[in-house]
Amino acid sequence: MDLRKLKKLIDLVQESGIGEIEITEGEEKVRISRHGAPGPVMMAPQPMQHVSLGGPATAAALEGAPAAAPAEPKGHTLKSPMVGTFYRAPSPGAPSFVEVGQTVSKGQTLCIIEAMKLLNEIESDVAGTVKAILVENGQPVEYGQPLFLIE
Repeated sequence: MDLRKLKKLIDLVQESGIGEIEITEGEEKVRISRHGAPGPVMMAPQPMQHVSLGGPATAAALEGAPAAAPAEPKGHTLKSPMVGTFYRAPSPGAPSFVEVGQTVSKGQTLCIIEAMKLLNEIESDVAGTVKAILVENGQPVEYGQPLFLIE
């Protein structure tokens, strides 16, 4: 497989936030995964190539940053239903959907997660008060990652 195509595939995986992609072209097969041990591109003598990309958690571990997740958060934790990019507002420069301390109702839009160029509104599944916003605007999120703490 052409190195330029491989680079484009790596960029696609990083930008889209998907966890893994596998492409077969003739007898050649390439798998790119964000969830492997960080390291150089691994090229096997067979037509199979495996590229491992460190995700946000791996990058934090490499930098020596301590895990910021509380052991027992009080209240309801709203988790990401998908992999994508987290946005607090409907557009750049617009006010955020919610702020810490704001009361929200069940079904109220709290944020947007962009996945594969589609904007998905994420709604509250409980009524209560937003105690914490656990993700920064524009940050990639994983499936099941805590986004909001609501009491």
